[in-house]
Amino acid sequence: MLLTAAIFTLPIAAADEPIPAGATATNHGSIRAGEGPAWHPAQGLFFSGGGRITRRDLNGNVSVFREPAGSNGLLFDFEGRLVVCESGNRRVTRTERDGSITVLADSFGGKRFNSPNDLTIDSKGRIYFSDPRYGRRDTMEMLEEHGKPVEGVYRIDGPGKVARIITRETNRPNGVLVSPGDKYLYVADNNNNNRGAPRKLWRFRLRADGSIDPKSRKLIFDWKDGRGPDGVKMDVKGRLYAAGGLNQPSKFETADKFKGGVYILSPKGKLLSFVPIPVDEVTNCAFGGPDWKTLFITAGGTLWSIPVSTPGRVAYRGGR
Repeated sequence: MLLTAAIFTLPIAAADEPIPAGATATNHGSIRAGEGPAWHPAQGLFFSGGGRITRRDLNGNVSVFREPAGSNGLLFDFEGRLVVCESGNRRVTRTERDGSITVLADSFGGKRFNSPNDLTIDSKGRIYFSDPRYGRRDTMEMLEEHGKPVEGVYRIDGPGKVARIITRETNRPNGVLVSPGDKYLYVADNNNNNRGAPRKLWRFRLRADGSIDPKSRKLIFDWKDGRGPDGVKMDVKGRLYAAGGLNQPSKFETADKFKGGVYILSPKGKLLSFVPIPVDEVTNCAFGGPDWKTLFITAGGTLWSIPVSTPGRVAYRGGR
């Protein structure tokens, strides 16, 4: 049975509304849609959850793409190859056209990553990924000289060619997004395991070499003591779509102000609209459909979708 959720839109000009008037979010069921949705124009939607990668084809049929997978964030690169943050295996991989798997990164400085979480791609094809650690921390190898854990953001220039671009500029990076022209890197800083910890969306200026300017850090939006931002996407008008919030409070987060759903923000951080999703936790979103004007949302193992007014920005737009 398909369920719907009403949309809440703040007063803005009708032509600029990110969500069409009267549109509602549709629940496609509990199909292990836990994280990392990514759309392939010929193959449909892929997402992580329940230890596997699931494919929902263009007709809505669901099948297992890979199991076990241990995956989180997914992305199709410019050639249509699936790039995967394998949080369980502590690595980032790429599935080639022939089905073989290339390990792009599994360590830095001789130490295994924490739990690669989310990823994005720039115009040169360089992959950026976040490496936080949620849950147990006694197996972390990413430690500084005096034993302080590092939860960073990294750039992959090619298989095995990895650079750390954020070390202490964020607390616990989650969602990441490169803006058009490689001008900015957005980072969702979401330490949801500690009271008073950051739950913010930051923006950094990207240099031509793929490093950030640390002094350029700018706060875009702050979820304060609510559940902070998770996955982040952008439409072709530059508006940001950030999954976050909670419907029921947790031990560390409130739910009175920032409910669970997708927060649609202007490039400067003004809240334009909000898509409520009544299932916790709302983790990520992705643009898809034949015209890239459907927003797919993962939440607590359920998959939702809602029409949007403006196509999304994606790396791969066609081919087999």
